[in-house]
Amino acid sequence: MPELWVVWLIVGLALVFDYINGFHDAANSVATVVSTRVLSPQAAVAWAAFFNFIAFLVFPHSVAGTIGKGIVLPAAVTLPVVAAGLVGAIVWNLVTWYYGIPSSSSHALVGGFAGSAVASFGWSALIFNFKLKGLVMIAAFIVIAPVLGLVLGFLFMIATYWIFHRAQLSKISGLFRKLQFLSAAAYSLGHGGNDAQKTMGIILATLIAAKRVGPDDPIPTWAVISCYAAMGLGTMAGGWRIVKTMGQKICKLQPVHGFSAETAGAATLYLATWLGAPVSTTHTITGAIVGVGCTRGWHAVKWGVAGRVVWAWVLTIPAAALIAALTWGAFAFLGWK
Repeated sequence: MPELWVVWLIVGLALVFDYINGFHDAANSVATVVSTRVLSPQAAVAWAAFFNFIAFLVFPHSVAGTIGKGIVLPAAVTLPVVAAGLVGAIVWNLVTWYYGIPSSSSHALVGGFAGSAVASFGWSALIFNFKLKGLVMIAAFIVIAPVLGLVLGFLFMIATYWIFHRAQLSKISGLFRKLQFLSAAAYSLGHGGNDAQKTMGIILATLIAAKRVGPDDPIPTWAVISCYAAMGLGTMAGGWRIVKTMGQKICKLQPVHGFSAETAGAATLYLATWLGAPVSTTHTITGAIVGVGCTRGWHAVKWGVAGRVVWAWVLTIPAAALIAALTWGAFAFLGWK
């Protein structure tokens, strides 16, 4: 059994990732409500952080199980593999945050975990089984999440236009400024419910590898609370570089558009979390924003910006995997493997 301090060091590293995930992906929760000027940036992140945290009261822990048990075979999960995977995810998150690129923290974590496992045990370490909700499901939702967000964003926006087509614009704007409080809360709840569980899954994998819990044991309550708290605190820190890209550069948003995008994103996240699918909140809200923008015509969306965001999505898993694999190699060189 490994030294207890090593286990706690890796748990601490996981919570650091969770915190970075919070401020990296804060833009996903607050970009629309900030860009429509319904809330100030400070008020928006406080609002989002609160609902990020209380999500543990709402959602089952199915996503955590997918991350902890559905990506890498149990025999291949060692403490160096977990630690290297976290380093890969953290480094990639910081790089994309610095350059204001809205990449996926979820896919960085998946890529990092998978990359270190492959470096240690080979490709046979990975679980390619849809029934076990592993990499096949994650790969499928790379496409499903943004497409579903786009379709729902488009449909919600069309329905809103149809319902309120005879109302005065001034009254509509005031109403949707109020409704955005609810839609932002709903999205932040879904964001916390899906994203915090990914770190819970990594902590669960760490505890199983260290033989501190059994494979069928529930996730300890302290891990649940710690992960949701770390994400909430990270969201409070904000990620203003990415807010600008998400809320202003893809298409111009007014309160009615922000409400539709957030509602579409929330619906997508709730479905994914219920299915146990670790999806990218970045992909989801970007798809929803593009869908809302398309209701005003093809020209309303800045496709060049959207294209650069897609390239970040494509690169995230292999980039995080490569960093994690190199980190595991460094650990092995130092004798920790």
